[in-house]
Amino acid sequence: MIVRTLQEAEKNDRHVISEGWESTRLLLKNDGMGFSFHITTIHADANLSMHYQHHLESVYCLSGEGEITDLAGNIVHPIKSGTLYALDKHDKHILCAFSEMKMVCVFNPPLHGKEVHNTEGSYALDAEAITE
Repeated sequence: MIVRTLQEAEKNDRHVISEGWESTRLLLKNDGMGFSFHITTIHADANLSMHYQHHLESVYCLSGEGEITDLAGNIVHPIKSGTLYALDKHDKHILCAFSEMKMVCVFNPPLHGKEVHNTEGSYALDAEAITE
């Protein structure tokens, strides 16, 4: 059984900070669950261009407001508390936060732990692992 608290994970290597966002990774590849589970904060006014070429992601908005633009059809979807979106086709997208957004994120395959977006807005498939 794995038991962790968000507060505990925010104080160690599971808390990753990058431009426009920070993520606390509660479950990672080395936990053996087949997916990773994160609580992510998108900073107010962030405008993030992303394209997860190696991962599928599902995101549930806990709080805040923003929008996601699906670049394949240039379709804009509002995001607010209670909204879920799933990037089921490695969708190239832009996430804009109008206010600070708290998100629950699930990745498949799971992240190793220290990933940040590369120049294409993607995560590497084999990144450095967190070993705790």
